[in-house]
Amino acid sequence: MTLGQRGRRLNRDSGARMALFRGLVTALIVRERIATTEAKAKEAKKVADRVIDLALRSDLHARRQLSTIVPDRTVLRRLVGTIAPRYQKGRGGYTRIIRTGPRRGDAAPMALLELVK
Repeated sequence: MTLGQRGRRLNRDSGARMALFRGLVTALIVRERIATTEAKAKEAKKVADRVIDLALRSDLHARRQLSTIVPDRTVLRRLVGTIAPRYQKGRGGYTRIIRTGPRRGDAAPMALLELVK
C-alpha cells in the first residue's frame, strides 16, 4: 500500500466497490448476518458502522446521507426504526466479524459479518 491510500481496492474500480458495499450493508440490515470473504467483511464493517452512526442521529441530513448508501426505503425505515435504537447507549462496535475458515473451491478465507445484539 502506498502513502495516502486507505482501505482495500478489492480488485474493483470505485463505482463497483461502492455498489458492492451498498449491497453488503443492505443485506446486513435485512438479515442481520451475512457470509462473505474476510477482506470484504473488514471493509463492509467500516461502512456498516458509519451507516448505523448516521441512523442514530436520524435528522433530515443524516437520512439523506443514508439514502445514498442504502437506497431501498423499506430497509432504510428498518434501519432507523428498529436497528439503530438498539445501540442508543453504545459508542461504536455495532458489528463483529467471525472467521469461519476457507471457502470450498478456491480456499478464500470466509467470515460472518453480523450485527451485535
